[in-house]
Amino acid sequence: MSLEDPAQRFRRVRAQTEALVEGLTPEDMGAQAFAEASPAKWHLAHTSWFFETFLLSGRPPFNAAFRDLFNSYYDNVGRNRPAQGSRGWLTRPGLAEVLAYRRWVDEGMLDLLAHGEVFPLLDLGLAHEEQHQELILTDGLALFARNPLEPAWRSSKPVCHAVTQSAWIAHDGGLVEIGHSGPGFAFDNESPRHPVVLAPFRLASRPVTNAQWQDFMADGGYANPLLWQSDGWDVVQAQGWCAPDYWRRDDGGWTVMTLSGRQPVQPHAPVCHVSWYEADAYATWAGARLPDEAEWEVAVSGTGDVWEWTASAHRPYPGWHAPKGAFGEYNGKFMAGRMVCRGGSFATPPGHCRPTYRNFWWPATRWQFTGLRLAEDA
Repeated sequence: MSLEDPAQRFRRVRAQTEALVEGLTPEDMGAQAFAEASPAKWHLAHTSWFFETFLLSGRPPFNAAFRDLFNSYYDNVGRNRPAQGSRGWLTRPGLAEVLAYRRWVDEGMLDLLAHGEVFPLLDLGLAHEEQHQELILTDGLALFARNPLEPAWRSSKPVCHAVTQSAWIAHDGGLVEIGHSGPGFAFDNESPRHPVVLAPFRLASRPVTNAQWQDFMADGGYANPLLWQSDGWDVVQAQGWCAPDYWRRDDGGWTVMTLSGRQPVQPHAPVCHVSWYEADAYATWAGARLPDEAEWEVAVSGTGDVWEWTASAHRPYPGWHAPKGAFGEYNGKFMAGRMVCRGGSFATPPGHCRPTYRNFWWPATRWQFTGLRLAEDA
């Protein structure tokens, strides 16, 4: 539980969400890049739906139709929600009504916080909204990258990354413990804390860079089936992948679409927008491997600019039990087929960049801010 006043924290997180969309047009906020990405307007509404559904359920609804309209995947709440890929078709309600909905939820929540303690659910609701803050940026970048005008989400100078030599950091392995325990918020899939036996290993001191990735590309990495998992090779062939997502070869060299518009690829920046399939193929090409999430958790200090793929599938920890009711769907129904990312990106809210945080995506996912770090057996 945060030491910050609950009402103040609620206001701050809600304001941060709306600050992310300042300067966007209603047209920007209503469009959807592809089925897995959602419009910014939908994110604004869904995060409000979460508070109304799970904390304000005793009040008359703002609009009874919103219970289905802005439900993401909670079957326990209702199954008449629109398909995820059709969220960009929802021209109604308009942006003004969605913002009015947010104000209504804000008023109800602040009244609730003034009269009682709802701290566990408040923590989850705010953490959920912060997750959607990052999704607003990833989904918005995906949308703008498909626009021939290639608009900038925000104006900022690219960060200059210093030249740093990668080194191997040795770890003796042995019996270690991973997972969340003690005070402070964590999602259910970060627990329980449990022992893991690790063989000695080495972990790279930093993520793989764009320059290193270009060496992989120049050596025919995207054309060599021996480097790829079978499913990954099928995707490479079907999608025509030859570089990370949003990269393009221009007259002056490789460029990449960013939140600041299209920019030259910076050689020393961590490579970003690569799938798990690509990360695994690169590791094979480099004569190394991806770390499993236990190795990452005990050996990495601090976080970087990109989420880092691990070799671990998103599975429940030993002794994990799904929370009762709808909250059992928050992470529990996604514990098959996804791969774990660790660390956080430049777009991740700071409080989420804890060592135990387990993000997870399908192995072909590229539109997230995902990169990789290498590991090897000692």
